[in-house]
Amino acid sequence: MKAAVLYSAGAAENFKLEERQLPVPQEGQVLIQVKAFGLNRSELMTRKGLSPDVNFPRVLGIECVGEVVTDPSGAYKQGQQVAACMGGMGRDYDGSYAEYTILPKQIIYPFSSTLPWEILGAIPEMFQTVHGSLNLALNIQKGESILIRGGTSSIGMLATQMAKLAGLTIIATTRKAEKEKMLLDNGASYVVIDEGSLHDKVRAIFPEGVDKMLELVGTSTLKDSLACVTPGGTGCMTGMLSEQWSIPDFAPMEFIPATVRLTIYDSGQIRSSIQEFQDFIHRVEAGQIKLNVSRVFTLKDIVEAHNFMENNQAGGKIVVLT
Repeated sequence: MKAAVLYSAGAAENFKLEERQLPVPQEGQVLIQVKAFGLNRSELMTRKGLSPDVNFPRVLGIECVGEVVTDPSGAYKQGQQVAACMGGMGRDYDGSYAEYTILPKQIIYPFSSTLPWEILGAIPEMFQTVHGSLNLALNIQKGESILIRGGTSSIGMLATQMAKLAGLTIIATTRKAEKEKMLLDNGASYVVIDEGSLHDKVRAIFPEGVDKMLELVGTSTLKDSLACVTPGGTGCMTGMLSEQWSIPDFAPMEFIPATVRLTIYDSGQIRSSIQEFQDFIHRVEAGQIKLNVSRVFTLKDIVEAHNFMENNQAGGKIVVLT
Protein backbone atom coordinates (compact mmCIF):
# COMPACT_ATOMS: atom_id res chain seq x y z
CA MET A 1 0.00 0.00 0.00
CA LYS A 2 1.03 3.63 -0.42
CA ALA A 3 1.43 5.87 2.64
CA ALA A 4 2.59 9.45 3.14
CA VAL A 5 5.14 9.16 5.94
CA LEU A 6 6.52 12.07 7.95
CA TYR A 7 10.02 11.20 9.16
CA SER A 8 10.73 14.52 10.85
CA ALA A 9 8.87 17.73 11.71
CA GLY A 10 9.14 20.66 9.35
CA ALA A 11 7.97 21.68 5.89
CA ALA A 12 5.34 19.86 3.84
CA GLU A 13 8.15 18.58 1.63
CA ASN A 14 9.14 16.31 4.54
CA PHE A 15 6.32 13.94 3.59
CA LYS A 16 7.61 10.86 1.75
CA LEU A 17 5.19 8.77 -0.31
CA GLU A 18 6.33 5.17 0.06
CA GLU A 19 5.20 1.56 -0.29
CA ARG A 20 4.47 -0.29 2.94
CA GLN A 21 3.28 -3.76 3.85
CA LEU A 22 -0.46 -4.08 4.36
CA PRO A 23 -0.96 -4.01 8.17
CA VAL A 24 -2.69 -6.88 9.98
CA PRO A 25 -5.38 -6.00 12.56
CA GLN A 26 -5.26 -7.50 16.03
CA GLU A 27 -8.13 -8.08 18.45
CA GLY A 28 -10.07 -4.86 18.97
CA GLN A 29 -8.79 -3.40 15.69
CA VAL A 30 -10.23 -3.09 12.19
CA LEU A 31 -8.39 -2.83 8.87
CA ILE A 32 -9.90 -0.03 6.78
CA GLN A 33 -9.39 0.77 3.12
CA VAL A 34 -9.20 4.56 3.24
CA LYS A 35 -11.24 6.19 0.50
CA ALA A 36 -10.89 9.82 1.57
CA PHE A 37 -9.85 12.04 4.46
CA GLY A 38 -10.09 15.71 5.37
CA LEU A 39 -7.11 17.88 6.26
CA ASN A 40 -7.06 19.61 9.63
CA ARG A 41 -5.08 22.44 11.18
CA SER A 42 -4.04 20.15 14.02
CA GLU A 43 -2.19 18.02 11.45
CA LEU A 44 -0.43 21.14 10.25
CA MET A 45 0.69 21.80 13.82
CA THR A 46 1.87 18.19 14.20
CA ARG A 47 3.80 18.42 10.95
CA LYS A 48 5.52 21.57 12.22
CA GLY A 49 6.52 19.82 15.45
CA LEU A 50 4.07 21.77 17.62
CA SER A 51 2.15 18.74 18.93
CA PRO A 52 3.69 17.36 22.12
CA ASP A 53 4.40 13.64 22.48
CA VAL A 54 4.12 12.80 18.76
CA ASN A 55 7.00 10.58 17.71
CA PHE A 56 8.35 10.28 14.16
CA PRO A 57 8.21 8.61 11.73
CA ARG A 58 4.44 8.92 11.69
CA VAL A 59 1.61 8.65 9.20
CA LEU A 60 -0.55 11.66 10.03
CA GLY A 61 -4.31 11.96 9.65
CA ILE A 62 -6.91 12.32 12.40
CA GLU A 63 -9.96 11.32 10.32
CA CYS A 64 -11.07 9.20 7.38
CA VAL A 65 -13.91 7.47 5.59
CA GLY A 66 -13.62 4.14 3.85
CA GLU A 67 -14.64 0.51 3.85
CA VAL A 68 -13.91 -2.38 6.20
CA VAL A 69 -11.42 -4.91 4.84
CA THR A 70 -10.96 -7.14 7.90
CA ASP A 71 -12.53 -7.16 11.36
CA PRO A 72 -11.20 -10.08 13.43
CA SER A 73 -14.26 -9.90 15.72
CA GLY A 74 -16.70 -10.27 12.84
CA ALA A 75 -18.76 -7.30 14.03
CA TYR A 76 -18.21 -5.43 10.74
CA LYS A 77 -18.53 -7.17 7.40
CA GLN A 78 -16.18 -6.57 4.50
CA GLY A 79 -17.29 -3.54 2.50
CA GLN A 80 -19.14 -1.84 5.38
CA GLN A 81 -18.86 1.95 5.02
CA VAL A 82 -17.19 3.47 8.07
CA ALA A 83 -15.85 6.76 9.34
CA ALA A 84 -13.36 7.46 12.11
CA CYS A 85 -11.71 10.42 13.78
CA MET A 86 -9.48 11.34 16.69
CA GLY A 87 -8.86 8.72 19.36
CA GLY A 88 -5.10 9.06 18.85
CA MET A 89 -5.21 8.74 15.04
CA GLY A 90 -2.11 10.14 13.39
CA ARG A 91 -0.59 10.98 16.75
CA ASP A 92 -0.34 7.93 19.02
CA TYR A 93 -0.41 5.55 16.06
CA ASP A 94 -0.44 5.85 12.26
CA GLY A 95 -3.47 7.61 10.82
CA SER A 96 -5.26 8.11 7.53
CA TYR A 97 -2.62 9.48 5.11
CA ALA A 98 -2.48 6.03 3.51
CA GLU A 99 -4.44 3.64 1.32
CA TYR A 100 -5.11 1.37 4.32
CA THR A 101 -5.05 1.93 8.06
CA ILE A 102 -5.67 -0.05 11.24
CA LEU A 103 -8.00 1.63 13.73
CA PRO A 104 -9.38 0.80 17.17
CA LYS A 105 -12.95 -0.45 16.89
CA GLN A 106 -14.20 2.02 19.50
CA ILE A 107 -13.58 5.07 17.28
CA ILE A 108 -15.32 3.64 14.20
CA TYR A 109 -18.70 4.90 12.98
CA PRO A 110 -20.53 2.56 10.60
CA PHE A 111 -22.85 4.37 8.19
CA SER A 112 -24.71 4.02 4.93
CA SER A 113 -24.68 6.66 2.19
CA THR A 114 -24.74 7.19 -1.56
CA LEU A 115 -22.77 10.44 -1.28
CA PRO A 116 -19.45 10.54 -3.19
CA TRP A 117 -16.29 9.90 -1.19
CA GLU A 118 -15.04 13.46 -1.68
CA ILE A 119 -18.11 14.71 0.19
CA LEU A 120 -18.08 11.98 2.83
CA GLY A 121 -14.39 12.69 3.42
CA ALA A 122 -15.24 16.18 4.63
CA ILE A 123 -17.64 14.98 7.31
CA PRO A 124 -16.14 13.04 10.26
CA GLU A 125 -14.14 15.63 12.19
CA MET A 126 -16.31 18.57 11.06
CA PHE A 127 -19.43 16.81 12.29
CA GLN A 128 -17.88 15.69 15.56
CA THR A 129 -16.45 19.11 16.30
CA VAL A 130 -19.51 21.15 15.38
CA HIS A 131 -22.16 18.86 16.85
CA GLY A 132 -20.09 18.37 19.99
CA SER A 133 -19.37 22.08 20.42
CA LEU A 134 -22.92 23.28 19.83
CA ASN A 135 -24.91 20.50 21.45
CA LEU A 136 -22.69 18.82 24.03
CA ALA A 137 -20.59 21.79 25.20
CA LEU A 138 -22.79 24.83 24.59
CA ASN A 139 -26.22 23.14 24.81
CA ILE A 140 -27.65 25.61 22.28
CA GLN A 141 -31.37 26.36 22.46
CA LYS A 142 -33.83 27.85 19.99
CA GLY A 143 -34.07 31.64 20.32
CA GLU A 144 -30.55 32.12 21.68
CA SER A 145 -27.80 34.26 20.17
CA ILE A 146 -24.34 32.94 19.36
CA LEU A 147 -21.01 34.47 18.33
CA ILE A 148 -18.93 32.26 16.03
CA ARG A 149 -15.40 33.62 15.95
CA GLY A 150 -13.62 32.24 12.91
CA GLY A 151 -16.75 32.07 10.81
CA THR A 152 -15.04 31.46 7.45
CA SER A 153 -13.26 28.29 8.60
CA SER A 154 -14.82 24.99 7.58
CA ILE A 155 -15.91 24.43 11.19
CA GLY A 156 -17.30 27.97 11.40
CA MET A 157 -19.26 27.59 8.18
CA LEU A 158 -20.86 24.33 9.29
CA ALA A 159 -21.50 25.64 12.81
CA THR A 160 -23.38 28.59 11.32
CA GLN A 161 -25.63 26.29 9.29
CA MET A 162 -26.35 23.99 12.22
CA ALA A 163 -26.99 26.90 14.60
CA LYS A 164 -29.41 28.42 12.09
CA LEU A 165 -31.27 25.11 11.72
CA ALA A 166 -31.54 25.04 15.52
CA GLY A 167 -33.18 28.49 15.53
CA LEU A 168 -30.36 30.72 16.84
CA THR A 169 -29.38 34.26 15.86
CA ILE A 170 -25.78 34.15 14.66
CA ILE A 171 -22.94 36.65 14.57
CA ALA A 172 -20.11 35.28 12.42
CA THR A 173 -16.71 36.93 12.12
CA THR A 174 -14.17 37.33 9.35
CA ARG A 175 -10.99 39.35 8.99
CA LYS A 176 -11.82 40.15 5.35
CA ALA A 177 -14.71 42.41 4.39
CA GLU A 178 -15.03 40.72 1.00
CA LYS A 179 -16.16 37.53 2.75
CA GLU A 180 -19.16 39.18 4.41
CA LYS A 181 -21.62 38.13 1.69
CA MET A 182 -20.38 34.53 1.83
CA LEU A 183 -21.12 34.39 5.56
CA LEU A 184 -24.56 35.96 5.14
CA ASP A 185 -25.39 33.54 2.33
CA ASN A 186 -24.27 30.71 4.63
CA GLY A 187 -26.86 31.68 7.25
CA ALA A 188 -25.24 34.29 9.49
CA SER A 189 -27.65 36.92 10.85
CA TYR A 190 -24.85 39.46 11.28
CA VAL A 191 -21.23 39.62 10.13
CA VAL A 192 -18.56 41.44 12.13
CA ILE A 193 -15.14 42.26 10.71
CA ASP A 194 -12.54 40.99 13.17
CA GLU A 195 -9.77 43.54 13.57
CA GLY A 196 -8.60 42.10 16.89
CA SER A 197 -11.31 43.35 19.26
CA LEU A 198 -14.97 42.37 18.96
CA HIS A 199 -16.40 43.59 22.26
CA ASP A 200 -17.74 46.96 21.11
CA LYS A 201 -18.99 45.64 17.77
CA VAL A 202 -20.87 42.73 19.33
CA ARG A 203 -22.32 44.89 22.11
CA ALA A 204 -23.60 47.30 19.46
CA ILE A 205 -25.78 44.43 18.19
CA PHE A 206 -26.52 42.76 21.54
CA PRO A 207 -26.00 45.34 24.33
CA GLU A 208 -26.18 42.66 27.05
CA GLY A 209 -23.91 40.30 25.13
CA VAL A 210 -24.54 37.01 23.32
CA ASP A 211 -25.91 33.90 25.03
CA LYS A 212 -23.32 31.54 23.58
CA MET A 213 -19.87 31.91 22.00
CA LEU A 214 -17.84 29.48 19.90
CA GLU A 215 -14.12 30.32 19.80
CA LEU A 216 -12.34 28.90 16.77
CA VAL A 217 -9.39 31.30 16.52
CA GLY A 218 -7.86 30.23 19.81
CA THR A 219 -6.11 31.49 22.91
CA SER A 220 -5.04 34.77 21.32
CA THR A 221 -8.65 36.02 21.05
CA LEU A 222 -10.39 34.03 23.79
CA LYS A 223 -10.40 36.79 26.42
CA ASP A 224 -11.99 39.29 24.03
CA SER A 225 -14.54 36.69 22.90
CA LEU A 226 -15.55 35.96 26.51
CA ALA A 227 -16.12 39.68 27.04
CA CYS A 228 -18.85 39.46 24.38
CA VAL A 229 -20.88 36.91 26.39
CA THR A 230 -23.82 37.96 28.55
CA PRO A 231 -23.68 37.22 32.31
CA GLY A 232 -24.76 33.62 32.79
CA GLY A 233 -23.85 32.76 29.19
CA THR A 234 -21.34 30.19 28.00
CA GLY A 235 -18.26 30.30 25.80
CA CYS A 236 -16.66 27.22 24.25
CA MET A 237 -13.11 27.10 22.95
CA THR A 238 -12.83 24.51 20.22
CA GLY A 239 -10.41 25.73 17.55
CA MET A 240 -6.82 26.90 17.46
CA LEU A 241 -6.51 28.59 14.08
CA SER A 242 -3.89 30.87 15.65
CA GLU A 243 -1.77 27.76 16.45
CA GLN A 244 -1.30 28.76 20.09
CA TRP A 245 -1.99 26.09 22.70
CA SER A 246 -1.63 28.06 25.91
CA ILE A 247 -2.24 31.42 27.60
CA PRO A 248 0.84 32.94 29.26
CA ASP A 249 0.38 33.92 32.92
CA PHE A 250 -3.28 32.79 32.90
CA ALA A 251 -5.16 34.43 35.79
CA PRO A 252 -8.74 33.07 35.83
CA MET A 253 -10.18 35.82 38.06
CA GLU A 254 -9.02 38.46 35.59
CA PHE A 255 -9.52 36.48 32.40
CA ILE A 256 -13.06 35.10 32.75
CA PRO A 257 -15.92 37.60 33.28
CA ALA A 258 -18.01 37.01 36.39
CA THR A 259 -20.76 34.38 35.94
CA VAL A 260 -19.69 33.66 32.34
CA ARG A 261 -19.00 29.96 31.88
CA LEU A 262 -16.02 28.70 29.88
CA THR A 263 -15.82 25.18 28.50
CA ILE A 264 -14.04 23.35 25.68
CA TYR A 265 -14.92 20.67 23.19
CA ASP A 266 -12.50 17.90 22.29
CA SER A 267 -13.79 14.95 20.27
CA GLY A 268 -10.94 12.89 21.70
CA GLN A 269 -12.65 13.03 25.09
CA ILE A 270 -16.38 12.89 24.36
CA ARG A 271 -18.12 11.86 21.15
CA SER A 272 -21.50 12.10 19.47
CA SER A 273 -23.45 8.91 18.84
CA ILE A 274 -23.43 6.70 15.75
CA GLN A 275 -27.10 7.52 15.17
CA GLU A 276 -26.40 11.27 15.33
CA PHE A 277 -23.66 10.77 12.74
CA GLN A 278 -26.01 8.89 10.41
CA ASP A 279 -28.72 11.52 10.93
CA PHE A 280 -26.25 14.22 9.91
CA ILE A 281 -25.39 12.34 6.72
CA HIS A 282 -29.11 12.11 5.92
CA ARG A 283 -29.39 15.90 6.31
CA VAL A 284 -26.52 16.37 3.87
CA GLU A 285 -28.15 13.95 1.42
CA ALA A 286 -31.44 15.85 1.74
CA GLY A 287 -29.74 19.18 0.99
CA GLN A 288 -30.52 20.64 4.43
CA ILE A 289 -26.79 21.10 5.04
CA LYS A 290 -24.33 22.11 2.33
CA LEU A 291 -20.75 21.09 3.01
CA ASN A 292 -18.20 23.64 1.89
CA VAL A 293 -15.50 21.56 0.20
CA SER A 294 -12.79 23.93 -1.01
CA ARG A 295 -10.61 21.58 -3.04
CA VAL A 296 -10.00 17.87 -3.57
CA PHE A 297 -6.48 16.43 -3.84
CA THR A 298 -5.10 12.90 -4.18
CA LEU A 299 -2.68 11.18 -1.80
CA LYS A 300 0.24 11.64 -4.19
CA ASP A 301 -0.34 15.40 -3.93
CA ILE A 302 -0.20 15.54 -0.11
CA VAL A 303 2.66 18.07 -0.16
CA GLU A 304 0.68 20.43 -2.37
CA ALA A 305 -2.42 19.90 -0.22
CA HIS A 306 -0.56 20.79 2.99
CA ASN A 307 0.96 23.89 1.41
CA PHE A 308 -2.52 24.89 0.21
CA MET A 309 -3.79 24.60 3.79
CA GLU A 310 -0.79 26.34 5.34
CA ASN A 311 -1.08 29.30 2.94
CA ASN A 312 -4.74 29.77 3.92
CA GLN A 313 -5.87 29.33 0.32
CA ALA A 314 -8.86 27.17 1.22
CA GLY A 315 -12.34 28.64 1.52
CA GLY A 316 -13.63 25.47 3.19
CA LYS A 317 -12.68 21.87 3.87
CA ILE A 318 -9.77 20.29 2.01
CA VAL A 319 -10.35 16.65 1.11
CA VAL A 320 -7.82 14.07 -0.08
CA LEU A 321 -8.81 10.98 -2.07
CA THR A 322 -6.60 7.91 -1.85
